Amino acid sequence: MARITDLHKKWLKEPRYRQAYEALDGEFALASAVIDARNRAGLTQAELARKMGTTQPVVARLESGRTRPSMRTLARLAEATGSRLRISFEPLDRRE
Repeated sequence: MARITDLHKKWLKEPRYRQAYEALDGEFALASAVIDARNRAGLTQAELARKMGTTQPVVARLESGRTRPSMRTLARLAEATGSRLRISFEPLDRRE
């Protein structure tokens, strides 16, 4: 049975797959940042949800990247995890 990481490496050689994958980079980065903030705070999803005034499924959706949170939601998440919310813009790497 093929491992998903092996398949992913193989598929990245396909231009359409690579383009679609790279288009999701922002969502993956945000989901990862949400998970990291929660883990640094030592909170479960349910505990974070309670501190944010929301539900555990909402936190799970944030961590899955299946939703695009509002600035208000991100600010509540930052406060609940004892973090500072920073948003930045970076230049695109145009070396192709």
